[in-house]
Amino acid sequence: MVLAGLFAGLLILALVLGDWFHFTSLTVASSRYGCRVGLVQDPSPFPPLAALRERFDRGGVLQLPNGVARLFAEERRILLRPQYGLLSRRFRTAWPIKGSVELEPDGEAVRATCVKRVPWSSAVLTLIWFLLVGVGTLAFAVAFLIEGGLASLGSLLMGLGIVGLGLLVLAFGLVTVLVAYRLEDQRLTLAYQDLRGALLQN
Repeated sequence: MVLAGLFAGLLILALVLGDWFHFTSLTVASSRYGCRVGLVQDPSPFPPLAALRERFDRGGVLQLPNGVARLFAEERRILLRPQYGLLSRRFRTAWPIKGSVELEPDGEAVRATCVKRVPWSSAVLTLIWFLLVGVGTLAFAVAFLIEGGLASLGSLLMGLGIVGLGLLVLAFGLVTVLVAYRLEDQRLTLAYQDLRGALLQN
């Protein structure tokens, strides 16, 4: 039983690491990989695709002050990822965000739409955690009422305390996710501004 649990834990860890590795890669396959969490349409057009290619190196990579971008001309897509140094002091969360910038020709210019994505493992594990805590709290409340938890003041206070603790854990988790999303979204926005500046410079 212990070996089965250990194997399951190692398997989950391997899946999470594989998911993050694929998510952070700069390949065409990973350019649309990840759970979609947002969409932003840029109101200002980009230069024509032929002009965009000149800003990238032979491998289609463009190093930015706060990230890295890679152009996939055939797919009309730019993969944008905030960059973290190996010894960076910047706090990293469990919900990193990258951008998949879809390019759509519009006359002589190009319209850009940035799709925000997080790793699938981060999205799925977060959803499972919220479901476990939420359903567990609700199941306890229902069972508590069915078994006559309101019969005495002592049991009522205990039930309210446990339910309140469950709701507090849910609220703490929600705040953590929202703060992490805001932080990672700011990093992606900064990298996107770097990208725009690099592509529009004369």
